[in-house]
Amino acid sequence: MSMVCAAFAQTSTAVSPQEQPATPSALDSAVMQVVPDTTASRNTAPQACDESKTPYGLPCDLMSLWNSMSIKQKAAQMVMVYMTPANFMIENEFGGVLVMRSHLKNLDKFKSVIKNINDSMVIAPLVAVDQEGGRVNRISSISPEWERTPSAKAMRKMEADSIEKLAQRIGAVLKDAGINLNLAPVLDPAKDSRGKNSFMEESDRSWGADTSNAFKVRAFVSGMQKSGISCVSKHFPGYDSWTNSDHQVAVSSTPKKKILQNVEFFKTLANDIPVTMMSSVSFVRISNRPAVFEPKIIAMAREMSPETVILTDDMWGVSLRAWISGTERVKGKNYPAKDFKKLVQTALTAGNDMFMITYPQKAVEMVKILTAMSKQNSKYRKRVEESCARILKMKFHAGLIH
Repeated sequence: MSMVCAAFAQTSTAVSPQEQPATPSALDSAVMQVVPDTTASRNTAPQACDESKTPYGLPCDLMSLWNSMSIKQKAAQMVMVYMTPANFMIENEFGGVLVMRSHLKNLDKFKSVIKNINDSMVIAPLVAVDQEGGRVNRISSISPEWERTPSAKAMRKMEADSIEKLAQRIGAVLKDAGINLNLAPVLDPAKDSRGKNSFMEESDRSWGADTSNAFKVRAFVSGMQKSGISCVSKHFPGYDSWTNSDHQVAVSSTPKKKILQNVEFFKTLANDIPVTMMSSVSFVRISNRPAVFEPKIIAMAREMSPETVILTDDMWGVSLRAWISGTERVKGKNYPAKDFKKLVQTALTAGNDMFMITYPQKAVEMVKILTAMSKQNSKYRKRVEESCARILKMKFHAGLIH
């Protein structure tokens, strides 16, 4: 029996009322030992395995784990939640956690929380951070040495070997902290369809969207990988709107031909980068739906590599919630339950694998919705299982599942 399956076999379902999660901001209270819920059947007896016949192309090494997982646990793998207390992560068995700069200010405390999570969860989560460099520099709070790191715009002027060495050093800092996924590089175009600098270029975040520049991006990704950090390409199919989709509806009128040129940059690097984050912008020449909700655009990302894990940007972002509700604005946390259910259902049916959300309590609701959908309709169950399988394979190849 594998170590993973042994851990599953030994778990208990006991969670006392006193162990309910604290408020999401209470990181300092987050070192509690809570046993995850593992109510699925435990069919862990050794069996012959033909990898060509496993569901969703899962490696044989993952089959005992797969067979022991409930549909709720599979749905939970699809959720990446804003950093929360350890007990909240452990109890809900989320597949990923999003780390911000503020979480790294007390590094010892952060490491303790992540260690507790990893020691207590059967399947280690993706611990993700936006470490692009330049203005998006989460490790600046770790040490004065990292208060300034080169931006993507600066790095693309460097030699490839220098980029790789720098990325490896930064990756080592992330790895030491307990982070294993970098939400970078930004493959959005430097120029919009009119030939003017894009929002990402003006923010020094773009790697240029020129396939001839791919070897430098590959050097960045390789450096991260050498330190045990996987990367995420973003924001597919290429963010060129001047509107911040986290705060308001974002629309792009970029011609389809230019969009397809941007896609080529992502495609060139698809075999090097295991995860792709979707854009929340509506590319109206293709669809009025935000890209993350448009099956045709997600199909473009899927065609790059069938094993790519497709990640949403923040599902609590204003642009996505407003589109679902059919309004230009949405109010704070008082978002209708029926609209939130539609938000989750739309993201699932469009083809996304992992849902990011910065509102932790809504992450719990996401898992409930995905689980209920799976139990009500075999089509939804298949979608959840497909996505969970991709995430597990990605984690397995990254060394997060042993």
